[in-house]
Amino acid sequence: MTMQKILKENPTTILLTAALAAALAHFGGWGDTWVFILAALGVIPLAGYIGSATEALAHYTGPKIGGLLNATLGNAAELIITLVAIREGLLELVKASITGSILGNLLLVMGTSMLLGGLKNGSQRFDRKQAGNYAVLLAMTIMALVIPSFFGHSMGDEGSVGVETLSLGVAGVMIVLYVLGIIYSLKYNNSPISAGQEETSHSKPTYSKTAAVIVLVIATLGVVLLSELLVGAVESVVSQFGLSEFFIGIILIPIVGNVAEHLVAVQAAIGNKMELSIEISLSSSLQVALFVSPLLVFISLAMGHPLTLMFNPFELVSLGAGVVIAALVSMDGESNWLEGASLLAVYLILGLAFFLLPVAIQ
Repeated sequence: MTMQKILKENPTTILLTAALAAALAHFGGWGDTWVFILAALGVIPLAGYIGSATEALAHYTGPKIGGLLNATLGNAAELIITLVAIREGLLELVKASITGSILGNLLLVMGTSMLLGGLKNGSQRFDRKQAGNYAVLLAMTIMALVIPSFFGHSMGDEGSVGVETLSLGVAGVMIVLYVLGIIYSLKYNNSPISAGQEETSHSKPTYSKTAAVIVLVIATLGVVLLSELLVGAVESVVSQFGLSEFFIGIILIPIVGNVAEHLVAVQAAIGNKMELSIEISLSSSLQVALFVSPLLVFISLAMGHPLTLMFNPFELVSLGAGVVIAALVSMDGESNWLEGASLLAVYLILGLAFFLLPVAIQ
């Protein structure tokens, strides 16, 4: 079989080659633009392996643990990206990526899942009680971010002792709430809908339990390494193409860093497993909001670049709008393609606003 035929029949080979080429571009001095593009392409096949391995584990563990596991591994890349940015002192980029990751999961991922899943399968059902619990926790998260953002201005500058103390205290409460949410979620009885979805799924898993775990670990490590290359090339790409650092942080980095769980959620919805898709989207948003962001507050303090939870008004308004529309869509326990299109419309509107905002205020 010729190389041309191999590449034609298996496009994944091309993308895996891009992952290796990204490393060559980095060490060979090809330029940051090539590193950025090749690393982004290289993440895609690794995300596919994470998706298939997570599907296999969800077959054994059920959608809740499977969704939680996928969200954890998917957010590993996001965590590495933000740690590298903190090390470089790009704190506003970190806050923008946190906001973008939450919005991406609530609007882009859930919207795409509902749109494609609805077009193929019609109206789809999921556990509305569990979705309601997630909506309550997300609403609490917005309050937790609003309080330091507004009260902090009366305590001094962002780096003042009062602001940092408030951020650390709020971050600690958020982590405790996240742990309590996990405990409740794992103890929450499966609904008849999720049980029915598991019973009607007769497809055999792609991997065994052991193989799935190995594939997940290897693929996630690959995504983490490529994500670090992406961060290293961000500033050069920003200056070369005239994109704002804010837009890169709130739109591009979350999409690339979370592409693994994005694809898994969409694939699950297309396969008529909306319970798993919703679990991935909402649990990932909560994990970023209630665990990743407060964890970064503590880690950044140890790294010498303290990160506070003071977000700008544009980020807070966008997060509030995203949580409200996601809660309204999921409160009835059913989804269709029109609701998915509505979520995507909100994301596109916000994306356009974020793209034009830096130009408008200059």
